[in-house]
Amino acid sequence: MFSKTSKTTQTTKSGNPVAEKKGGLSIINADLRVTGDLISESDVQVDGSVNGDIRTRTLTIGQHGEVRGEIVADKIRICGAVIGQVRARDVSLSETARMIGDILHESLSIEPGAHIEGHCRRIEGVSEEGGLTVIQAGQVVAANVKKEHK
Repeated sequence: MFSKTSKTTQTTKSGNPVAEKKGGLSIINADLRVTGDLISESDVQVDGSVNGDIRTRTLTIGQHGEVRGEIVADKIRICGAVIGQVRARDVSLSETARMIGDILHESLSIEPGAHIEGHCRRIEGVSEEGGLTVIQAGQVVAANVKKEHK
């Protein structure tokens, strides 16, 4: 009654159906506090408070947003506060950003006025296929680690 079904499906050259990517934007509003890890295949915006690790494609932390935990994403824009390690291809800190922790990045931009306490370290060759890079004590231990899909 309320659902729409698509009459078209995409297939690969071998005839197998292509898995659709999740889309949309998930927003943690300013009056919301989350305790626990967040994992999303789409975009996430944090205007509230998250006490836990975040794994997502694109993350935006609003001016009043706060994250306490490790962040792994393709692209991160920080306008609020982060306490923990950040690992991403593209990291951008606005003038209102307050970052306490290490930043592991391929590309880093920092606006004047941003506050950073920690190390910024460039990493190269991050997998284009969604693999993760495992880092221990500042050293790359394994690259292109795939997540298990159940």
